[in-house]
Amino acid sequence: MTDLGKVDRAFFDEYVYPNLGADRKDVALGPQHGVDFGVIDAEGTAIALATDPVFVMPSLGFERAAWFAFHVLVSDVAVSGLAPSHLAIDLNLPPEMAEEDFRTLWETIDREARELGVSIATGHTGRYAGCTYPMVGGGTSLAIGDHGEIVRPDGARPGDRVVVTKGPAIEATGLLAIQFESLMREEVSEEEIEHATDRFYDMSPVRDALVASAAGPVSAMHDATEGGVIGGLYEIARAGGVGLEIETDSVPIAPGVERACEYFDIDPWIAISEGTLLLTVAPEGVEDVLAALDGERIPAAEAGEVVESSGLTVDGEQRAHPERDPFWGTFEEFVGKAQQRDANEGSEEDGEGGTDR
Repeated sequence: MTDLGKVDRAFFDEYVYPNLGADRKDVALGPQHGVDFGVIDAEGTAIALATDPVFVMPSLGFERAAWFAFHVLVSDVAVSGLAPSHLAIDLNLPPEMAEEDFRTLWETIDREARELGVSIATGHTGRYAGCTYPMVGGGTSLAIGDHGEIVRPDGARPGDRVVVTKGPAIEATGLLAIQFESLMREEVSEEEIEHATDRFYDMSPVRDALVASAAGPVSAMHDATEGGVIGGLYEIARAGGVGLEIETDSVPIAPGVERACEYFDIDPWIAISEGTLLLTVAPEGVEDVLAALDGERIPAAEAGEVVESSGLTVDGEQRAHPERDPFWGTFEEFVGKAQQRDANEGSEEDGEGGTDR
């Protein structure tokens, strides 16, 4: 529990998985490590549901922060292939949050929910001592439909093709570049910084998932969050009991990603990439899926195939799950650098001003 970010599979299997409450027959898909959503059967109707933190970074500005927070909450349920329909949200707000900032936060969440047809069905809102940004609550999103329409996380089958949208490190690039833009200016060109910060609004896989699942025979989908593209692909292989063989040269890489990851010294392939969708698709449907994504201006490419094996092979080499995402440690490191720079600048200003005696 000393590492930041999600718990690893060993912790999950020892502490979480053995303790899941009542064994109910209406749970059609229960909790698994590395799986985005669960499914409940309600008298023949499928209800997919997923829970995530409410992640709010005021330094992004409350409108952008709220946009991202909302899409984090609905993205995991969207990879079921069903459109998000309902949201229950708990806001445990820091005492210092201003009412005007809350207005911006909530009105933005409302706007995004209306655009996707999501109704906020219930929730809780309060200010509490000890609550701090960015984790200020949690939410559960739901999607309702037919069981046959669900794209199961364990659905990858040998012969399927692997499709990747947008490429690696989308979230790591977008968040770090916006948060530490002034530090980047010391070494990175304005053009590259602009490309990196532009990745922010790529950080939602919702359209990717709904467009792809409507276009062709998609067998599995996964949002490349913690552990990035490598972690997400490994989890698809593990869930389906199959092997994946991937060539990274085939994966799109968005402008600004490589330079940002070089500056922050992180491996883009294992860095958090909310917004990147990983799919397996039956061979006869790949062209239709890619054409549909292209029609929505979502970069995507076929990057490999599913094989009768186990685990993940990348560029001819076996890869294990990264377990630890570099984003969290890097974020904390650069917070410290920014604070040190500000302290140094403050000391210089005090020295220049002098003191009357």
